[in-house]
Amino acid sequence: MKVSLKRSIFGVNYTPTDYEKASDVIIDKAKQRQSFGVSALAVHGLIECYNSQVLKDKVNKIDMLVPDGQPVRWAINSFYKENLKDRVYGPELTLHVLRKANNEKLNVFLYGSKQETLDKLSAFIQANFPEVSIVGVHADRFRDATQEEDKMDIERINQSSANIVLVGRGCPRQEIWVSDHLGKINAAMMAVGAAFDFHAGTVKQAPHWMQKAGLEWLFRLIIEPRRLWKRYLFTNSKFIYLFLCKKLGLVK
Repeated sequence: MKVSLKRSIFGVNYTPTDYEKASDVIIDKAKQRQSFGVSALAVHGLIECYNSQVLKDKVNKIDMLVPDGQPVRWAINSFYKENLKDRVYGPELTLHVLRKANNEKLNVFLYGSKQETLDKLSAFIQANFPEVSIVGVHADRFRDATQEEDKMDIERINQSSANIVLVGRGCPRQEIWVSDHLGKINAAMMAVGAAFDFHAGTVKQAPHWMQKAGLEWLFRLIIEPRRLWKRYLFTNSKFIYLFLCKKLGLVK
């Protein structure tokens, strides 16, 4: 199963897709244990890439970048007339993949986040998707792995026979990790950071109406103002500026 064409949003190459098509591709690659990278990239990640050519190059190596945020979906629809009906939200995409992985009795490895979150996420998966085998978990070191540590991580994941590796390291660390492990990890790797906390129940999700309206950032800002205010002030403002410049033909 091939990944569809890509659309550039400020130099970042998104795959215009939906939950069903994206999850079908992921499961197909997972069943083959083919090294394959996926990221659900919202506005924050997009602007981080725009600000750093090095990061942009790494992220554009990932096989499938799905439009996680509603503003990204709106931009793809506006610039390319794709008529996408919904975003492809990382936590929701994770559920679609787990449902299909459950039907196929696939193996999942959890990489990143805190041990407490991993324990709760494992329990969530086992309760809701009992045919999925969790074949390994690895809590985040919250630093770059040494060369020897990274080699051990790769060997452990590959020896586990994981079909899918869910990666929750926060953006853009998780995207860098997935990009750097293409061709090394024999599995479909999904950078879906917030899915770990949301499905583990350690962080509350925004109400559905706020998600549909593109206001999830506001909900998260209210919940974690000290950590997120700079992110949303600068990234959201820059996205709006670049969007307007694009519509006016001032940027590519």
